[in-house]
Amino acid sequence: MHAAVVVLITAPSEELAVTLARTLVEERLLACANIVPAVRSIYRWQGEVHDEREALLVCKTTSSKIEALKARLVALHPYETPELLALPIETGLEKYLAWIAASVA
Repeated sequence: MHAAVVVLITAPSEELAVTLARTLVEERLLACANIVPAVRSIYRWQGEVHDEREALLVCKTTSSKIEALKARLVALHPYETPELLALPIETGLEKYLAWIAASVA
């Protein structure tokens, strides 16, 4: 079984976050995505500091899906460089971790 990971993705709106989540779950690249509808992101981009409202997707998948997820996100996302950070899950309920693996298989 491939290791479970949490993936963080930001989107410019809650509506786009929902579209991304639904598409990526339907395509079995994610087991699930929780959407935090309003986060405030302050970041440097192309030499300027930006202060923007975004939505945050907190996603669960397996390490074996990361490369396909990266490629698909770039194709779907409007940002020139979308955020995608994969964080390893050190432990969790075995039944839940098995559900993640089965959902993306």
